Amino acid sequence: MNLKVVLKKFYKILLNLLPKNHIGDKIFSLILFIRAYKRFPNDKNLISNYFFKIKHSTDGSSNLKAYISDKEFVKDYIAKKVGSNFNVPTYDVVRSFEKALNYQFPENCCIKPTHMSGEIIFRKNNEKIDFNLIKKWFSTNYYEIGREINYRFLKPKLIIEPLIFENHNNNDYKFFCFKGKSKFVQIDIDRHTNHTRLFFDRQWRELNFSILKPKSKINLKKPGNFESMIDLAEKLCEDFEFIRVDLYTDENQIYVGELTNCPENGNGYFLPKNSETIASNLLFNK
Repeated sequence: MNLKVVLKKFYKILLNLLPKNHIGDKIFSLILFIRAYKRFPNDKNLISNYFFKIKHSTDGSSNLKAYISDKEFVKDYIAKKVGSNFNVPTYDVVRSFEKALNYQFPENCCIKPTHMSGEIIFRKNNEKIDFNLIKKWFSTNYYEIGREINYRFLKPKLIIEPLIFENHNNNDYKFFCFKGKSKFVQIDIDRHTNHTRLFFDRQWRELNFSILKPKSKINLKKPGNFESMIDLAEKLCEDFEFIRVDLYTDENQIYVGELTNCPENGNGYFLPKNSETIASNLLFNK
C-alpha cells in the first residue's frame, strides 16, 4: 500500500473521529478549508472566509435553512413565495427503501434523495434502476459527509419528478444572491457528461474565473428571459443574507432546481486562485 493511500485512509479516520457537535463540526470544516485553500480562514472579505463563517451559524434562519434543504419541503416554500408554477412537478414522494423496491417508477423520470445534494438518477425508456444506490441513499445522513448542520435531521425520502424540457442535461443557472440582490450567476454546462462552468454578472458580461470545475470554452447565449430569472431569484432570496438560487429554463418556462445555503460545502476553490477577490467584490459590494 503506497503512502498516498495510507494518508487518505488516515484522513478519513481522523474526520470520522471528530465529535458530532458544534465544536467537532467546526474542526471538521477547518480541515476541509485548509485542504481546499491551503491556508487558514481569516478576516479578509472573501467568499471562502464568509462561507466558513456562516456554515455553522446559529442565527435565526437556521430552521429555515434546514427546511429548504429538504427537496420536498422547499417546494412549499417556493410556492408560497413565488407560486407553484415555478416548481418542477412532483410525481410522488417515496418514504422508505421497502416502498421504493415495490414502487412502479415512471418509464421516464428523475429520482432524487430529498435529504442530500448532487445525487440523482435519470431514468429513460424504462431503464433498470440502481436499487443498490437507492439503498445507500436511504442509509446516508448527508450531514455526516460535510457536517452541514442543515442536513442533520432530514428524513431520507425519494422525490420523483419528470425530465424537465424532455432533457436530462439542461444548463443549470445558479444565482449567487446577497442581501436581496443577485450579484452573479454560475452556469453549469454538461453537468452529467463533461462538466464545465461559466460565470456572468447581472449584465451578462462573462467573468474570467470558475469555481472548482474548468471554465467552459463555449460561447453561451444570454437566455431571452434572463431578467425574469434575476427577478425570480431576488424574490426567493429575501429571507436570507446569502442564498444561491438554482434555476432551469427553456427561455419560456422557469423552474427552481433548489436553494443552496453553502455552495460546494464552502470548499469550492477558485480557478485561477487569485480570482476569488474579483468574485468577492462582486458578491459583497453594492
